Amino acid sequence: MRPLLFCGLLGAAIGFAAAPHRIVSASPNLTEILYGVGAFDRVVAVSDFCTYPPAAQKLPRVGGWSNPNLEKLALLRPDLVILTDAQAPFVESQLQQLGVRTLVTPSRTLDDVFRSIAEIGSATGDNRQARELAAQIRGRLDRIRSRSRALPHPKVLCVVARTPGTLHDLYVVTRGSYLADLIAIAGGALPNPSSPEGYSRLTAETLVTLNPDVILDLVHGEKTALSEDPIRAWQDLPELKAVRSHRVYPVVDDYVVHASQMVVKTALLFARLLHPEVPASEWEGQ
Repeated sequence: MRPLLFCGLLGAAIGFAAAPHRIVSASPNLTEILYGVGAFDRVVAVSDFCTYPPAAQKLPRVGGWSNPNLEKLALLRPDLVILTDAQAPFVESQLQQLGVRTLVTPSRTLDDVFRSIAEIGSATGDNRQARELAAQIRGRLDRIRSRSRALPHPKVLCVVARTPGTLHDLYVVTRGSYLADLIAIAGGALPNPSSPEGYSRLTAETLVTLNPDVILDLVHGEKTALSEDPIRAWQDLPELKAVRSHRVYPVVDDYVVHASQMVVKTALLFARLLHPEVPASEWEGQ
């Protein structure tokens, strides 16, 4: 058998797939990574929540994070739909029943960010750009970590969800989340390091026991005149050190919850909030 023919048969046997030309991104972090590896020009649709790069806002929308419009998606004739591991249980099997090729990428830890970049780069044929993007991210995070290493490490509570206007149903970052990794890089310490699940529910009583130095409150939702005042909600616990010292920081930037190359911007934001004693100019270029 001729070598070239043998290689071609082997490639088909082990499932080599042609680089996709019609990609649907089902999550903002995936759209950002596709842009970062140079594959955004092949994206034909995105989720309702994708805003970066700006051109993503002009693309067709296929619905929400866990409930995309499968009929609309199928009409777009994608040759690849990319999902995060968190949303895959809701939609992956339905997409496979439609005969749509899917890629499920990890999104929970900082290491997962780099795995996602590598897997997306491999799936789209942009391996070199993926390696370059990962190297840039690692280098910038290393510089932030180096700058913050010798600084005091305050106890940081990062709130990812709560009932608006109240401190009910608090969910916070714990060990195992990429946000926990970024807090450490920025020079902070979690007050509850023993919980390994990534996120956990917290009662007000436990919150008082933890008594964090800093609270990062990831505020979501539309910014309107009727939106809550996040600082006011925390006045219900004036005994907290973070409240007494006015170190409750609402974080409204959407990119903070995106496990993509945006982790660099998030680490820088956290570093500036945790270490106001460091001139902002010293973080520039990190």
